[in-house]
Amino acid sequence: MSSASPPASVKIVAEYAKSGRSSCKKCSQSIAAKSLRLGLVSKGPRGFDMTKWHHLDCFPFNNSDSVSSAEAITGFSSLESSDQESVKKLADERAQASEKVDKMDENEDREPEQGNMKQKLSASVEGAKVQVEIASAAMSSSSSPPASVKIVAEYAKSGRSSCKKCSQSIAAKSLRLGLVSKGPRGFDMTKWHHLDCFPFTNSDSVSSPEAITGFSSLESSDQESVKKLADEGAQASEKVDKMNEKEDKEPEQGNMKKQKFSASVEGAKVQVEIAISSSDIKDKYKDATLLPKWKAFQTVIFLETDDGLHDSRKIAAFDFDGCLAKTSVRRVGADAWSLMYPSIPEKLQSLYEDGYKLVIFTNESNIERWKNKRQAAVDSKIGRLENFIKLVKVPMQVFIACGLSSVEPADLFRKPSPGMWKIMEKEFNSGLPIDIDQSFYVGDAAGRPDDHSDADKKFAEAVGLKFYVPEDYFIGSD
Repeated sequence: MSSASPPASVKIVAEYAKSGRSSCKKCSQSIAAKSLRLGLVSKGPRGFDMTKWHHLDCFPFNNSDSVSSAEAITGFSSLESSDQESVKKLADERAQASEKVDKMDENEDREPEQGNMKQKLSASVEGAKVQVEIASAAMSSSSSPPASVKIVAEYAKSGRSSCKKCSQSIAAKSLRLGLVSKGPRGFDMTKWHHLDCFPFTNSDSVSSPEAITGFSSLESSDQESVKKLADEGAQASEKVDKMNEKEDKEPEQGNMKKQKFSASVEGAKVQVEIAISSSDIKDKYKDATLLPKWKAFQTVIFLETDDGLHDSRKIAAFDFDGCLAKTSVRRVGADAWSLMYPSIPEKLQSLYEDGYKLVIFTNESNIERWKNKRQAAVDSKIGRLENFIKLVKVPMQVFIACGLSSVEPADLFRKPSPGMWKIMEKEFNSGLPIDIDQSFYVGDAAGRPDDHSDADKKFAEAVGLKFYVPEDYFIGSD
């Protein structure tokens, strides 16, 4: 899309939360099951809807021109009357506040530039109106460059700050990095991040980690961690720059973006080129309809987003059948499974709380093989996965390779080929470089005498991940 094109339209939806897994994009707190939530729905880069959920009180009505009235909100008519009144009231209040801000901005535009401008704000204190003067630097004209951004490092003074990337709280006394920029009134505004979440790849604000404000006050181990992450970010940024430079030299082909990656299949290095565009992402897998949120690309079905899912540099990856769930080829259906180990929910919840993104990579050739019963195969597999996610109560990203094992050339996405991992890494992790040393994969196909194959072990080797069999990970480890 050209830079001149308008952004995708945004709409507002209202509904009662189906579970307690979603979190508010404003306050980062969870949204309780069956409570009212409002969402901003926009088209993602792949062409499908992405929703940012909010508590009612946190919803930015004053920033939205997407509806003419509360009644025009999608789902408004299905709300209880008391909730309809609450939505109306808040929308009216925010509209009035927005109107006041617009008038203030209009008055500000009419004032002559005077070096350090004085702005008057009305503050209501104990019922009395008080005129307060605040001196701020004159705002530059729209043609001026944006205010410079600097990076700061420090230990969090309390546990009240939250990370702007993953929306999780930053623990008191833990290391945090901030992007500091000038606000519209001339004072500093800081966006705090966990170390692992900090976007070093997007920042040119410092020449080296030592130039970060507060770096010299950090403990030596934390200084080393910052240096390591900055170096990795710089390398990733350099790779992206080279890819972009190469991409600029290629002729435009619709919205096509070509990416090359090396896939190691049975020990052989194969250079694979995958072209992904929004038109390639489908709501159906061949003739089978997919559930909402599930999409298909070539021979892969995937669940990119789940309520509460956060992208991360740390990936905890799992096979499904024989690893997380006990299944049988003789039984079909969304409920035809059981939990493989009782410790699984607690293990997964602990990983999620530690900042890992949980991802399932699973082969399911029946979806391709059962041409006359493909819908049943799709419903069975996706139904089991959705029921599993509900049971363990943690959000997960899922990739299903539907290709056959007997075809030539080998399917790019079927394990042991690392194709599913590669598209997750390149397309569905918000551009965050993955820390292979902290990431791992758990699967049951390890090439042991009673195993049906060694596909999981070879998959982990192809990616470069630490590998565990499920009984060691879920039973043999603390």
